[in-house]
Formats: sequence, structure tokens, C-alpha cells
Amino acid sequence: MKIIAVIPARFEATRFPGKLMEILGNKTVISTTYENVVATKLFDEVFVATDSQIILKEIEKNGGKAVFTQKHETGSDRIAEAVKNIDCDIVVNVQGDEPFLNKKPLKELISVFKSDKNNEISLASLKTKMFDVKEISDPNNVKVITDQDGFALYFSRSVIPYPREMSKATEYFKHIGVYAFRKDALLKFTELKMRPLEISEKIECIRYLEYGMKIKMIETDFVGIGIDVPEDLEKARALLIKKS
Repeated sequence: MKIIAVIPARFEATRFPGKLMEILGNKTVISTTYENVVATKLFDEVFVATDSQIILKEIEKNGGKAVFTQKHETGSDRIAEAVKNIDCDIVVNVQGDEPFLNKKPLKELISVFKSDKNNEISLASLKTKMFDVKEISDPNNVKVITDQDGFALYFSRSVIPYPREMSKATEYFKHIGVYAFRKDALLKFTELKMRPLEISEKIECIRYLEYGMKIKMIETDFVGIGIDVPEDLEKARALLIKKS
């Protein structure tokens, strides 16, 4: 089984343009993410897929691998273009703005496919428990609910499940945007039109659910910082100082 990692990266992020080229420690955010993924030694190949010459040159000047792609609405579409002619079985999508992602959750994602003997799972992704009310309510945090076997039922920027009756038994999970795809499922994704739920929520993995594909969610205690807004960058810098 050949497993590769692709980091989709665009310069013009809606909420924080140029965030991947911001400095984190003594490196850019995108270089930090790339080097951390390579350091896991889990992948046969790791590269960045980008429509930005700025990001392309940043990776290449530091000895990394990058592929130039067309502009795309989703990271999955960008990755699909990048891997179309690459011989591989599993493609792991690591977001460029998740610089602290480590080996353990990535290894857990890959294990899903090694145990899926009937090839029933199209993709796997990560979730982590949330306890803070403000964090749960924040639309920048995508929430996920699953069935009893850990398969995703729905993703939303709204609070799900809705707490009609307050109960300590209610659990809330944040979706961490790291995916592991079967290559054929990823290529199929690019041929499917966006449907109303994905368009409304602006969450691309909903497309897989709307077309009946299975998403296995893995619970993790990984605590990272996805850099969506400038405040997140400051949190990331503070965490980096704390770790050093």
C-alpha cells in the first residue's frame, strides 16, 4: 500500500490572506507544516499543492517538493489534480495551516485503511472533544456528529447536537481538517457537483456524505492550532515559545 501526503496551500485565504507565509518561530507557517509532516516518516512522498508561485518558491528554496495547480474551490479538488497521475493507494491531506500536527493522529488515520479489508471506507478524518462553550459556539470550529460505529452523520458550523435539554452526557466534537482518502474516492469527488448542504455550510466533506460515501472519524487528543485568523497566529507563536 503506497501512502502519500499532500498539503494543499493557497495564498489568498478568505479570512487571513497570506497566512501561510507568516513567520512562526524562524520559518513560515507552510514550511513548518511541511517539515513536520516529513519528519513523521509515515509517507512514501510528501509535497505541497499550490496555485501560488510565492508558496511554490518558498517550499522549493527550502529543499521541499511542491506541485503547481490550477485555482480550485476546495482543497480536495486541488489535491485530486496533484495526484491524478501519481501511483498511490492512500492520499493524506494535511492542511497547510495546521503546523503542529504530529505523528500519532496521522498514524491512526492510516491504520483505518489497513484494517478495512473490504475497501468500504472512502475517507477517514479526525475529531476531538470540545468543552468550552465559546469554542463550541464558534462557527469557525466545524462540529461533527457520528453514529455508534464512528462514521460521520453530519458536519456543521452550528452547534450540533442542539442542547434542547441541558445534559452532562452531551458531547461535542470539533472536526480537525486532516483527511486520509482512497485515491479513487478522491478522484470521484472531483466529478461530483456541489449540493445544497455543502454550499450552505461551506464544508467540503459534506459532499461525500450527500453522495453516500462513508467517512470514518477517529477521536484524538491532539491539541493543535489551525490558523484561520490573525489571533490564531498569535496563539501558535505563544505555543511555540512554550514548547521551546
